Amino acid sequence: MASLITHAVAAAALGQAAPARYREDRRFWAAAVTCACLPDIDVLGFFFGVRYGDLWGHRGMTHSLLFAAVVGTAAAAALRKKRPEDVWMLTALLALITASHGFLDAFTDGGLGVAFFSPFDRTRYFFPWRPVRVSPIGVRPFFSRTGLDILLSEARWIWLPSLALGALLRAGGAFFSPASAPGPRRPPG
Repeated sequence: MASLITHAVAAAALGQAAPARYREDRRFWAAAVTCACLPDIDVLGFFFGVRYGDLWGHRGMTHSLLFAAVVGTAAAAALRKKRPEDVWMLTALLALITASHGFLDAFTDGGLGVAFFSPFDRTRYFFPWRPVRVSPIGVRPFFSRTGLDILLSEARWIWLPSLALGALLRAGGAFFSPASAPGPRRPPG
């Protein structure tokens, strides 16, 4: 898996696509980071005898696109601000942020792959190009040379591209915001 830090970085980048009224809301950012990290809740299954390759094992059901859609829908319903048009946009964005977890994990060099289509197809997938060093499960390995190497790998392959993506999304949002749209202007007040 990529580290939880890296999943949060991806959430921060993708969250730049949200309208400004959400980007200014701490609850939105808490929801975005939670959505990005939530798929790894499946590691708790190890304590209950769930095997890695099981339906509910690591990188199984909670890393699926169906799970991302359900989580995105629930998070959007909790966040919407009395604007029905926001529900669909927020649902799509928060589902994408949740799904980003599995996509980033599919770029790592370890594990069994990601069950994107679970529960309908439990096949585990990786992308053909896997430059990201896999992060171990647990905190202790991060306080070692290995942990530093993993974070450097994630910084190179995920953090820097996420920073660029976030800047593009933020600039695009400012460019396409309703305030900058052409058309008749209303007098202030």
